[in-house]
Amino acid sequence: MIHSIRDIGRRPANSWAGYASAAAMLALVCLWSSPQAALSAEKKEGQQISRVIAKEMTAAQKALQASQWAEAIKNLEAAETKSGLNAFDKKTIYDFKGFAYVKLNNLKAAEQAYEAAIATGAYSPEDAAKTTRMLFRLSAGNQQYAKAAEFGKQVADSGAATADDLGILSQVFYLQKDCKNSGLWADKAIAAARKAGEAPKENLYQFKLQCASDAGDTPGMAAVLVDLIKLTNKTNYWNTLLRIERQEERDDHNTLMLYRVMYDTASMNAGSDYIEMAQLLGDAALPAEAQTVLEKAMSSGLINDQQKERTTRLLNSLKARADADKKGLTQLDGEATKNPAGELDVKLGEVYYGVGDYQNAVTAINRGLQKQQIKHLDEAYVYLGRAQVALKNTADAKKAFAGLKNVPNVSPRVLKLWELYADTLGR
Repeated sequence: MIHSIRDIGRRPANSWAGYASAAAMLALVCLWSSPQAALSAEKKEGQQISRVIAKEMTAAQKALQASQWAEAIKNLEAAETKSGLNAFDKKTIYDFKGFAYVKLNNLKAAEQAYEAAIATGAYSPEDAAKTTRMLFRLSAGNQQYAKAAEFGKQVADSGAATADDLGILSQVFYLQKDCKNSGLWADKAIAAARKAGEAPKENLYQFKLQCASDAGDTPGMAAVLVDLIKLTNKTNYWNTLLRIERQEERDDHNTLMLYRVMYDTASMNAGSDYIEMAQLLGDAALPAEAQTVLEKAMSSGLINDQQKERTTRLLNSLKARADADKKGLTQLDGEATKNPAGELDVKLGEVYYGVGDYQNAVTAINRGLQKQQIKHLDEAYVYLGRAQVALKNTADAKKAFAGLKNVPNVSPRVLKLWELYADTLGR
C-alpha cells in the first residue's frame, strides 16, 4: 500500500478542521440562543416563569446581561432546587444554563444543560430544531460521536442541515470507523456545497480516500484522488494517483506518458523516478529532454550518494547525444518539411521541445498533424499541448490535449490523466 495515503487520510481524523471548535460552538449558541429574546417571545405566547422562581430568574437574567456567567449559573441552580416547577420553568432554567456554560467554554456542561432543556418538551418547534442542531454540534465537539450521529440525522431529516452540518455528520461516522455512512454523508455534503455555489471541503474527500485505502480498494482510491485534484490541484494528490496508475502499467510507452504527467505537475519527488524517466526518454531518442530531467533531479538534491555515479554516467551520455541532435536540427527540419508523411515533423517537434524551442515545436507538430501518417499520434498531441503550456497558450494547450480522445487505441489510463491535467490548466 502507498504510505502517503495514510498521511493524507489521517489528518482530518485528528481535528475538526474548523467544524466544531469551541469558538465555533460559542458563535453558534450566541446566534441561535438569546435568553432575553427567548423570554420576550414566550411572554407574547402567554408563557411566563412561575412566581416561585421569579427572584432567581430575574437575578440570573441580569447576570447574563452583565456577562457574569458564573453568577448567572449560581442563580439558575438556586432556581432549580425550588419545588413545584413546571416544564416551562425547567426548560428556561436549563436553556439559560446552557447559554452561560458555552460562554464559559464548558461545552460538556452546556451539552448536558441543553439535553435537559429539550427533554422537557417545552420548546416551540422552531426553538426545538435550533437546540437539536446545537446539540449536534456540541456532542460532536465533545467527541460524543454516537449521540452526535443521532442528533445530526434529526437535523438532516428536518431539511435544515447545511453543507457543514452534513460534513460534520460524515466525520462523526468516519471517527466511528463506519465508512459506509461516512461516504454517504460526505457525498451529501459535497452535493449541498455545490448547490450552494461553494467549494466542497477537502477533508470530505479525505475521509473517502482513507476508507478506500483501508479497504484495499485501489480503483476507489484513484477515483477520489481525481476528485481531490480537481478540487485542489495539489501535487501530493497527483503524486499518489500517478504512483497508483504506474503500478498498474506494463507498457514502456505508456509508462513514459505517466512520467510526463508527473513531471509536468511537479509531483515527481523521488530520484529513481527521474532516472527511469530519463532512461525511457533516451530510449525514445529524446536525449535533450532526458538531460533536462536528470539535471533537475540533481539540482533538487534528489539523487542520493548510491545513485550519483550511475546518474553522472547517464547524464554525460545524454549530453553528447543531445549536442549532436542540436547540431543536426537545421538538417532535420529541412528533411521533415519535404517529407510527405507527418512522422518526421512530429519527431522534429519533440526534439525542439526538448531543447526548449517551444514555438518551433508547435509549428513542426502542427505541420505533421496536417500531413497525417504519424506512428504515435498520442505523443503528437501531448507534445503539442506541453509546448503550448510552456508558451502560456492555455486555450490551445487544452485543445491539443482534447485531441487525444480521437486517437485510435489510446491507453484509457493515459487519456484520463492528460484530460485531468488539461482540466487543471489556467487555475
